[in-house]
Parts: sequence; structure tokens; C-alpha cells
Amino acid sequence: MQNFDDKFRLDNKLSFVIGSEGLIGKKVVEYFTSSGSKVICIDKSFKKIVNNHNISSVKFDVSKINSLEKKYIQIINKFGTPDVFINCSYPYTSDYKNNDFKKIKYSSFKKNVEIHLNTFSWLAKITADNMKNNNIEGSIIQLGSIYGSLGQDLNIYEKTSMKENMTYSVIKGGIINLTRQMASYYGKYKIRINTLSPGGIEGPVAGKSKKQDKIFIKNYSSKNPMKRLGQPGEIASAALFLATEASSYVNGINLVVDGGWSSI
Repeated sequence: MQNFDDKFRLDNKLSFVIGSEGLIGKKVVEYFTSSGSKVICIDKSFKKIVNNHNISSVKFDVSKINSLEKKYIQIINKFGTPDVFINCSYPYTSDYKNNDFKKIKYSSFKKNVEIHLNTFSWLAKITADNMKNNNIEGSIIQLGSIYGSLGQDLNIYEKTSMKENMTYSVIKGGIINLTRQMASYYGKYKIRINTLSPGGIEGPVAGKSKKQDKIFIKNYSSKNPMKRLGQPGEIASAALFLATEASSYVNGINLVVDGGWSSI
């Protein structure tokens, strides 16, 4: 009989982590390797390149859409088809901060959808097709957001420089619904595809070193039933669950990890 703890292991599994240098991506790498997986860290740049028996680092900028498919297939050809794929990337344009309803321009909206939603979609499809062709009973995890299924609460942005973002909701909503559609199609090949949607997470925003606004933290925490923001490790723990045999019958869901935010 299999030990219960073994269901949360990734021994002899190959995992791809897109956006491995980000706030959540780093923790995912840490947790996956601790659970026995060989991890391919994939991001556009690295503070430190690591290549050993557990980790390999590959530079890959998902925002370069013209070479996206070719370069990703090269990564698969080099390392093999992954057993686990998780996309934690957060590509955005230089004018992304002006994607609120008052300032947004169609050109920026279109470009951000293209480099974020479209790349999430296409990388997941390529991965699922390779899993199918190689008879791999794999797990694909797409990072969503509570704002992919909920309207943004503008009250938490009061007295801060933060504001609503029209594009963000479109992107994350699209990811959540694509996951459901892919799960319906690829399930017969024993490939599981799920979305993991965090609430507010403590730490730098979108990979920047700038600290979060203290007023935002106070506003968000006061509304959240648990009276705090989440930690990156709490998202990585949920990702580990979705990656392992512990979630072998979990397919097509949007796993919300938000401290109860979406329940109120």
C-alpha cells in the first residue's frame, strides 16, 4: 500500500516552472525540488544561473511572441516533455500601469492580452499535446487570480497610487475559462489542467523590488476574513497539491487561495 505522504511527492518527475524568478515562482521551485522533482527554471533573466542535478535554468522571454513556439519546443527537445507544467509568468508592457478605464489605449490592451493571455494559452496547448503524444499523465497549472472571476474592490485602493486594471481581469478570466475547456478535452488522455488563483500576496508586485503600499496592505487586510495577505509559500503549497498524485481526480477547477476573500 502506498504511503500517504508519497502522494505529495514528485520523485522522478520533470517540472517546468515558467516565471521561476517571480515572487510565487521562486517558492514553487523550492517546494517542487524539495518534493523530489527535477525542475527546469524558465524566465527571461536570472539573478543567478543554477544548473545542477535538481535544477536547470533556461532564459526564455515569453513576451517575444514571434519566436515563442520555436524556442519553447527547443526547450522540450532538450529536456524532454514535462510531467508537471506551471506558468507563473507575468509579462506586461511598459504602459501597463495605464490600463485603467480612464487611460487605457486599445494598442496597449491588445498587446498585453497577446503577450499574457495568448502566451499562457499557447504554451499550455503545446505542453498538453506533447504530454498526449508521449503518453504522459501530466499536470498543467495556470496561475490565475481572484480578479479573473470577481470584480475588483476599488475601496482597497483608496489613498494609494493603485487603481483598477481592465486588461488584468480580461486576461485572468480568459485563463480560468481556457483551463476548463482544456480539461474537458485533454482529460481523456489522463492530463489534468487546473487554474490556481491567489488573492492578495505579500511581497513586491510583478517582480519589482518596490514594497507594497502600506495603506493597501491595511485596506486589504481589514476586509479579508483572515485579516492578512497571503504568503508566496501558501500558493506554492497549493501548486504542489495540484502537481502531485494527491490531486489525481482534480481536473478543470479554479483553486482559489485567498483567505476567504471571495466568500464575502
